[in-house]
Amino acid sequence: MVGQGVLRECLLADDVRHVTVVGREPVPTVHPRMTQIIKADLFDYTDIEEQIAGFDACFFCLGVSSAGMTEEAYTHVTYDLTMAAAEALARSNPPMTFVYVSGAGTDSTGTGRTMWARVKGRTENALQGLPFSAVFLFRPGIIQPLHGIRSKTRSYQVLYSVMALVLPVMRRLRPDLVLTTEVIGKAMLEAARTGRGRAVLGSREIDALARGIRR
Repeated sequence: MVGQGVLRECLLADDVRHVTVVGREPVPTVHPRMTQIIKADLFDYTDIEEQIAGFDACFFCLGVSSAGMTEEAYTHVTYDLTMAAAEALARSNPPMTFVYVSGAGTDSTGTGRTMWARVKGRTENALQGLPFSAVFLFRPGIIQPLHGIRSKTRSYQVLYSVMALVLPVMRRLRPDLVLTTEVIGKAMLEAARTGRGRAVLGSREIDALARGIRR
């Protein structure tokens, strides 16, 4: 869902020259400044390293719900999958800015009681050890999807559908706590443009960054 939002903002931005989308399935968007790479195996990038070279930024938005998963399985599709992509990009694009979508409540110690939070925390820590020019760790909480964007996680989409009338009101009352897919996309672009600032951004900082406010 966040990936759909940042893709939209990238294609609307005049200063974005080209976007390459990497995923297991094609996205329906067609644009002259966009190409797609469809890969069944997102744990191995050796066959496309030339195609993912020369980029200024990566917006890494892949993720799954931890519901019903063991820690080993969740680690594989969270830590291992993220690091496979990040390490390949670090080899091909060391000056790159890497923006990772984590989540509110992520545990930076990587040792807390909540399984998903400590796995995300270990992933964040590992990303910061790679030789990128900058790494931004986005930790959004509540997200309001806009512009027809839908979550691919069925349970989340049901929740968003139920809360469709409530989320806009919450956003108006607490714009620092409830973000939209548009706001997150704009903030990610701004992080790529500046390449500096706070490494870990919660909802308040993400909202400020989208509005061009440095913290």
